[in-house]
Amino acid sequence: MLKRIMKNQKGFTLVELLAVIVILGIIAAIAIPSIGHIISKTNDKATVSEAVQIIDAAKMYVASEGITSDATITKTELDPYVDNIKATTTYSVSVVFDDNGHPSYTITGHPATTIAQSGQESDLLKYLGKSSADAGDDK
Repeated sequence: MLKRIMKNQKGFTLVELLAVIVILGIIAAIAIPSIGHIISKTNDKATVSEAVQIIDAAKMYVASEGITSDATITKTELDPYVDNIKATTTYSVSVVFDDNGHPSYTITGHPATTIAQSGQESDLLKYLGKSSADAGDDK
């Protein structure tokens, strides 16, 4: 009886198993670099988002201190306005007012300036896929 059961047993051939292993290898060869790229882009976006957070803190600083003329705000001045900043460099935010009294903000000394090619708020937001109208929004 045991011999009859063993004769009817079906299994995979060595060729079938090798084909599955080759297919899994091809999938892994495609997926691993893609995942690495996704992680890299995510880290870059986190760095740029941090710079936008710092600029938002500078806006709060300008409003609370009543600044109405061009100024440079240092990391030390912004420390009470930001939390969990990972940037270890000493950054600063320049505030420039146009003729109508509207400020524009530019961050310097932060790693995001090399990622987004500029430290201007509009360029940082563009890198994140947002418009200047979204400034200050957490969408």
